[in-house]
Amino acid sequence: MSGSVRLAICAALATVAAGCALLPLVDKPGWLVQAGLLLVIQSAVGALTRRVPLARPLTVAAQALAGLLLLTFTFARHEAFAGVLPSPQAFQELGDLLRQGTVDVGQYAIPAPVTDGIRLLLVGGVLVIGLVVDALAVTFRSAAPAGLPLLALYSVAAGLSDGSDDWLWFLLAAAGYLLLLLAEGRDRLSQWGRVFSGGAPRPYGMAPSGLAGAGGGQPLAPVRTGRRIGALALGIAVAVPAVLPSLDGGLLDQRNGGSGGGGGSGTISAVNPLVSLQDSLNQPENREVLRYRTSSQSTQDMYLRIVALDKFDGTTWKSSERHVQDVPDNLPTPTGLGPSVRVSSVDTTITAADWYAQNWLPLPYPAMKVDIDGRWRYEPEGRTLVGDRGQTTRGARYKVNSLVVEPTAAQLAAAPPAPAQLLREYTEVPESLPAVVARTARQVTAGASNAYEQAVKLQDWFAVNGGFRYDTRVQSGSGSAAIVRFLRQKEGFCVHFSFSMAAMARTLGIPARVAVGFTPGSANADGSVSVGLKDAHAWPELYFEGVGWTRFEPTPSRGSQPDYTMEQTPSGDSTDEPTSAPTASDEPSAAPSASDSCAQDRRKAGECGGAVGEQPDNTSSGGGWSMSTQVGWSSFAALLIVIPLLPMLWRQRVRSRRLSGSGGRTEQDAADRVLAAWRELLDTAWDFGIVPDDSQTSRNAVARIVRMGELDPEAAEAARRVAAAVEQVLYAPQPRPVAGLGDEVRLVLAGFRAKAGRWARLRALLAPRSGVRVVWAASARWSALVERWGAPRWARWVSGLRRPSRQRG
Repeated sequence: MSGSVRLAICAALATVAAGCALLPLVDKPGWLVQAGLLLVIQSAVGALTRRVPLARPLTVAAQALAGLLLLTFTFARHEAFAGVLPSPQAFQELGDLLRQGTVDVGQYAIPAPVTDGIRLLLVGGVLVIGLVVDALAVTFRSAAPAGLPLLALYSVAAGLSDGSDDWLWFLLAAAGYLLLLLAEGRDRLSQWGRVFSGGAPRPYGMAPSGLAGAGGGQPLAPVRTGRRIGALALGIAVAVPAVLPSLDGGLLDQRNGGSGGGGGSGTISAVNPLVSLQDSLNQPENREVLRYRTSSQSTQDMYLRIVALDKFDGTTWKSSERHVQDVPDNLPTPTGLGPSVRVSSVDTTITAADWYAQNWLPLPYPAMKVDIDGRWRYEPEGRTLVGDRGQTTRGARYKVNSLVVEPTAAQLAAAPPAPAQLLREYTEVPESLPAVVARTARQVTAGASNAYEQAVKLQDWFAVNGGFRYDTRVQSGSGSAAIVRFLRQKEGFCVHFSFSMAAMARTLGIPARVAVGFTPGSANADGSVSVGLKDAHAWPELYFEGVGWTRFEPTPSRGSQPDYTMEQTPSGDSTDEPTSAPTASDEPSAAPSASDSCAQDRRKAGECGGAVGEQPDNTSSGGGWSMSTQVGWSSFAALLIVIPLLPMLWRQRVRSRRLSGSGGRTEQDAADRVLAAWRELLDTAWDFGIVPDDSQTSRNAVARIVRMGELDPEAAEAARRVAAAVEQVLYAPQPRPVAGLGDEVRLVLAGFRAKAGRWARLRALLAPRSGVRVVWAASARWSALVERWGAPRWARWVSGLRRPSRQRG
């Protein structure tokens, strides 16, 4: 087994060992086996390309391409050409999975289920780290810096886990890194005569010195470099986990305002509570979160609201970023509430459990005065209080004065249009929202004469007569595809109902958002009310001018429907409309089923089938791509065409500059032109597979090139004339530079092309091996910058990516 193959195997093993640190974050370890198999294939591609050999940057590019093809086959084969080649739809599928995985990571408590999105993040992350490690340790022969990406992989896992078994994973990752260092050291020692040198590489055309790096400065001892890397690695290992957030952060966190504490309790996220809220509802124990006493005669409307989700981007509902301010003594009058609506004042004393520590304060809506100690800030748009500088609700006791708003059906039905700014912001829907959502909303609300009647019809369709079933164990999701799937399958829990009703209301022009918090809870014998994890809830709020943000309850068997939605509607001809809305067998619920034939219907349910494109709608994206999408994909396609041609274009430019024969007229300029022609001769031979050897004189180097390239006599003589000119420049007491060397090098190039096969000619044109000089040049410039400006010592490691003393291709 060759040294490079052994190194590649050790690099893959080290990456898998470091990836084991991610195992505690998810509930099933099968993804690591999958990642290991894909990593083996990616490493094998690198081993094959190094045997060709390809230029080092091309080796890395080939491995990156192999990794992309592997991920496409694994996660988006149904959208790819021949199941492997990425298509625009395949890239879109991978992008959707990445976004969904990012959302899932923020929602699930540890250990999280391995959703498709999370699996892509894990497997893709291991492949990327494996590619970097293989490139540093094997392709560029610098195993010591390869520990940094391994450390990054371990540190991310350590920062997200609970820390109970961090030492075990650290030892495993460290063992993999040491194995890689030992293999690299053995490979170096096996190559007798190869010198560790920190000096700058000797440029082509200079006389060989017999020792690589001689006169290039003091060599950088590998032991000293290892000590520096080890010291920094240990520092990062200690510091990074301390600053990374925990994966189980969320709205019910006992530590940082995020997740349920102790005993694996559930979480509810302030950004997107879908999955976290589902976990809370599925907890075997209804652990008490809050306890309160209130002056209200009835607690059925005492919903404790935490946060409002007012932004829907097609992937998830989340809170907008808004400014906060000091908590005023008395909170302002709720937006939109007019004097004609009946209100009553209620005083409530709330106590949070000692384990319940999150930075959003549960409040009855709308709160008018909050008396609480600590560092709290007020967000006016959502009328919420948020902790400042680590302030949480742990064990908090606070008093709230709030209003019970009691509008009548007539007042809601007579509500004038909302202000333009509010209407524009809270009726916005993404272009990705399928047309079937808006069409179903119009069908369900057919016959309604105003926005209030439309809202009541939507609520009753979900909660009473639409055939929906409450189930907390259904597939999670919060984007456009999840809404379509929910409308088709008709089973879900509170987040599905609230998100879907809010989205449908927006398509009807009714301002809507989603509130997250708790239902009123259960009364105790002592007169207090207990709120537990299973009371976690989400509900839609719709805006009516003169009343303000108004709660609706579309979730069956959860909470209570407000009295103002139970009254008879004021218009006489629409009294019975809610009971005649479409049922499970009617068109609105069947329309989304056109996506059943779609592959990957979880992501594409709203983008295929006849139901989406049958009827144009201003709130949907329609059937074609937008101009920005077309421009984006066109640019991407152009890059795919141009990028592979860059090595060829760079090589032709370098050849033209070296052989142009232009420049100054001094003796030094003439000598520079000779050396430029010599470098071009060596690079031309390199492009056709003859690797340069700095240890040979110019005459011996040409003899080797003529022999290995099997050049015809004319080309061989031209190469010897170039070598003789180089000897004149380098060794003659009074050099006599020779003109016309550009034509001589072109004769040599023609000789190589005549002897080479079609594949060799094509490779020399499109993927010249000498293109690695770009990397060496960048490394040399970086080294010069480090020396000139005194950059940190760790920056000198980049200089390790320089040309070795004996070229190996």
